[in-house]
Amino acid sequence: MLEKRYAGFVSEPAAGTGLRFDVEVVPPSTIDEREDLEVRYASGCWIMRRGDFLARWNPVSQHGDVRQGAFPYGIDSVMRIVHSLVLAPLGGFLVHSASAVRNGRAFLFSGISGAGKTTISRLAPPDVTLLSDEISYVRRLGDRYQAFGTPFAGELAQSGENVDAPLVALYFLAKGQKNRTRPLTASSAASRLLRNILFFAHNPALVKDLFQSACDFVSRVPVYELTFRPDREVWDLIR
Repeated sequence: MLEKRYAGFVSEPAAGTGLRFDVEVVPPSTIDEREDLEVRYASGCWIMRRGDFLARWNPVSQHGDVRQGAFPYGIDSVMRIVHSLVLAPLGGFLVHSASAVRNGRAFLFSGISGAGKTTISRLAPPDVTLLSDEISYVRRLGDRYQAFGTPFAGELAQSGENVDAPLVALYFLAKGQKNRTRPLTASSAASRLLRNILFFAHNPALVKDLFQSACDFVSRVPVYELTFRPDREVWDLIR
């Protein structure tokens, strides 16, 4: 099930590298799906608990374990949580957005549910490679940022491509009668970005890192508001 869900993202890691998880599948009767998400750090490990999974991860050994039912949603959530923790001190983040590559350059399309992330993904011309229509993966590399494909699918029910490219613009989406862009000030851009970054742990040091990451990001990457109607011409504005 996981090989099919993560097709294109599954490979043999180099010796001694990468995150490693042992997964124990338990009967549904042992799961309480009413339990809310909890992420906390204790005794050298991150503890992640929700009604459908219990996971631990040691950031030093990079080894962890997951106890969950035979459904993909638990491991999906664990992967998102762990990568959000890994990226935070490195100046990167996971963001609720679609992302795509065109002509070797990556673009983010962010917004609340219903803003049009899936719509703009569907409208993409044939020369566009989709990285995600739901959760975008952003890493800082020196003074620039790189966007990576993820297997986390949204309404398209389609994984992104396992490719990456330099990130050149972030667009906050809004539906309207005309296609137009408007540059945002750094303060407005940072405020909007922070509302869309995925982070699950109540950890003051990492929250501070994320706040600084958002400020650094908008100082280096152009940020716009993109108002659009559902036609392919909107992609003429994306550059």
